Amino acid sequence: MVFSNVLLVFMMSLQFGMYGLMIENSLKALTGHMQVQAHNYVDEQKMRQVVPNIVPLADTLREELGSKQVAARARAFVLASSDDRSYGIAVLGVEPGFEPEVSNIPGLVAKGRFLAADNGAEIVIGAVLARNLKVEIGDELTLLGSGLDGSFAAAIVTVVGIFDSGIAELDRSIAEIPLQHFQDTFFMDGAGHEIVVNAADINSAPALEAQVEVLLPDNEGLVVRDWNRLQPGLKQAIQADMSSSFFMYTVLVVLVAFSVLNTQLMSVLERTREFGIVMSLGMKPGRLGRLVLLETCLMGLLGAFLGAALGALLTAWFSTKGLIFPGMEELAQQFNLPPRMFPKITWLSLLAGPLVVLTFSLVAALYPAARMHWLQPVAAMRSAG
Repeated sequence: MVFSNVLLVFMMSLQFGMYGLMIENSLKALTGHMQVQAHNYVDEQKMRQVVPNIVPLADTLREELGSKQVAARARAFVLASSDDRSYGIAVLGVEPGFEPEVSNIPGLVAKGRFLAADNGAEIVIGAVLARNLKVEIGDELTLLGSGLDGSFAAAIVTVVGIFDSGIAELDRSIAEIPLQHFQDTFFMDGAGHEIVVNAADINSAPALEAQVEVLLPDNEGLVVRDWNRLQPGLKQAIQADMSSSFFMYTVLVVLVAFSVLNTQLMSVLERTREFGIVMSLGMKPGRLGRLVLLETCLMGLLGAFLGAALGALLTAWFSTKGLIFPGMEELAQQFNLPPRMFPKITWLSLLAGPLVVLTFSLVAALYPAARMHWLQPVAAMRSAG
């Protein structure tokens, strides 16, 4: 019991810690905890599905919420061309002063710098895209796309920064330019496509979402989408991993339950003569059955306490030192995770495993306890004599 409880506490804490890192790292890349968008933009992502006067609205949200973790963006799909090659990418118009508050891309610039001027003809691209286009800092790119009014949009921008997020798909397909320059190039007339809002943490996001909804204009068809709606694949990946993990946990708990069943059954069989003697003196079978359950309960409580305590100590040590799985670096990058994992102990991970083991142990002890009702005192003393 102690060993299984230690293992359950540590593995569940590690699992929840990985989920927290996966969610936070994925959302910090681009999505954020929530976004203000046009009603159908999340499904269709059409250029015409815009948030009117996006910068004033973002300023209002920052003021009313008392938070700088609000940033306006616009998005378009363009053909980016260098002297040698051309690639189709998504170009984002961002607010240089506020984008670092909602995204970690500005902090991942490995060469050069992030965007500085609000209306500068400059661009920050991913490392894979820079390699594909064969460009470096100071080189120029030509962007060709379609404006909001359907007209031809083109711009020449200078590469001022190259970011390296470690996610090949992101580094290959995303580039950022100043929002005002984006609006001028694509004839947005002050509009944009999304306002990213981050909460202090993932747990406070629902309350903040309700605040943002109240602050939106009533007549412009805007909605607030949380991260579950913006990245449904992330939640599905977590649910799939939880399903496989809980299957393994169930197997472990069942093995412990059968071990308890075997131990208590052998204990009952070994004490058949003693049980027969006390029953012949007047003790009822029900009290003997409760005695067996009490033994199991005390054993389970002791195992749960020691297992939870040792599991908490083990988790606390690894939560500060971290845990590295050799050869898992590439797999971790696919899920936007760092190579070093940090378990996160919670009340759920601390108590869920030991309580389930205790419950299954008590259930397993029901059969040995029920045998007391079938025991005949004289036959019991003779069979063990």
